[in-house]
Amino acid sequence: MRRTILTGLTLLVLAVAGCGGDDEGGSSGGGGSSGGGETLELTAPESGDLKFEPTTLDAKAGTVTIEFSNPSSVPHAVEVEGNGVEEKTETVTGGDAQLTADLKAGDYEFYCPVDGHRAAGMEGTLTVK
Repeated sequence: MRRTILTGLTLLVLAVAGCGGDDEGGSSGGGGSSGGGETLELTAPESGDLKFEPTTLDAKAGTVTIEFSNPSSVPHAVEVEGNGVEEKTETVTGGDAQLTADLKAGDYEFYCPVDGHRAAGMEGTLTVK
């Protein structure tokens, strides 16, 4: 009997944990920039070319996470600058990294901070609305 009750409670907890709203957006009560909760994906080409895919990103104001994937053997990172924000990932080779920042509406630049990569064109624009 006790095992049946514990099993039932475990299933109930798992069901409740699996329920909930979607991961996009979220409600932002009261005007600040605490809404959002958006995750953006950014990659570097497996060929090692000095560019990002895509070169333009859009997000809602609030907490924004950039998940960066670099499958190449060339080291890359992502840095986001603008509106008083300057955040960057660790430099990765053949791996993934991420950064999370609270972003207000406006335009931001993202680029690879590894020496010479930005100058070679590894940059893009993030528009936050």
